[in-house]
Amino acid sequence: MNIKISALMLGVMYLGVPFFLGDNDYLIGLVASALIIAGVAVAWALLGNLGGMVSFGHAAFFGVGAYTSAVLTMDYGVPVFVALVVGGVGASLSSIFMMPALRLRGPYFALAILAYAEIFKILATEATGLTGGAGGLLSIPSLPVFAGVDFGTKLGGYIVILNIVTLMLITYYFIRRSSYGLALKAMHDSELATRIVGVPATYLKVVMLLVSAFMTGAVGAFNAHYINFLEPDYAFSGTWTVFPIVAAIFGGYRTLSGPVLGALFIYLVDQLVFKNLIPQGHQLILGVMLAGMIILSPSGLLPVITNLFTRKKADNKRGEAQHA
Repeated sequence: MNIKISALMLGVMYLGVPFFLGDNDYLIGLVASALIIAGVAVAWALLGNLGGMVSFGHAAFFGVGAYTSAVLTMDYGVPVFVALVVGGVGASLSSIFMMPALRLRGPYFALAILAYAEIFKILATEATGLTGGAGGLLSIPSLPVFAGVDFGTKLGGYIVILNIVTLMLITYYFIRRSSYGLALKAMHDSELATRIVGVPATYLKVVMLLVSAFMTGAVGAFNAHYINFLEPDYAFSGTWTVFPIVAAIFGGYRTLSGPVLGALFIYLVDQLVFKNLIPQGHQLILGVMLAGMIILSPSGLLPVITNLFTRKKADNKRGEAQHA
């Protein structure tokens, strides 16, 4: 059922959104921004759900990916689409410095990764010759025209980030169904037990951290070329950690597309409804919503929708049986 809902959601995103909102730059821009958060949320859920590691530092990968791609395109003339991939690679390489933290458990790991995010932010601020320092980088190249399509427009950017998130979901799906996914699930249930039977728990954690960092870095790289501007306080902002975590938990981080659904719901409702009702402090309502979801449905929003579909289908079958 989750796969069917995921396919339905992607169908709406690929066909419905461009058809109905393609001419509205404001709304299509909001959906694209929600997908940026969704991409980081998927990467965070991959690490948390499969890897069993809760991270408070994904802003580090987001920022490193953004700066890597921006510098490569501005200073070395690397094509933007190539730079997006290299931005992900740069974020993965930056995660190597975080490997010692893999020995930590629970909140200690989360706080250690948060500290790394602050370190990278300081480095970006001080490396003025490379990153522009606190003043940031201006006029970052936009997404290019490719195959006759201008991806530098709001709609074009939406298509690019949607493709990135879709590839991330496909990767997540196949990792979860692979033998690595089974080993990760066993490690998540009992790391000590998996070590006893010879499962390389540390190796699996390293791989998950590298993959999650790559995904987040690629999203950060896209964002740099989408908004054409970067500065350390923005690129390494806690927003890129907090919002994706809220979205993933709200949507259901243990499901495939729950983080995407959560990001779309949380961000769009916040921007279109709460921000108009309460211009100052509107994000406080998100905290209340998250608390309510955790209390009423700890598994998130997507399982609630799945249960509704399942219940409706069962009721229909029951009705058909009674009329037979």
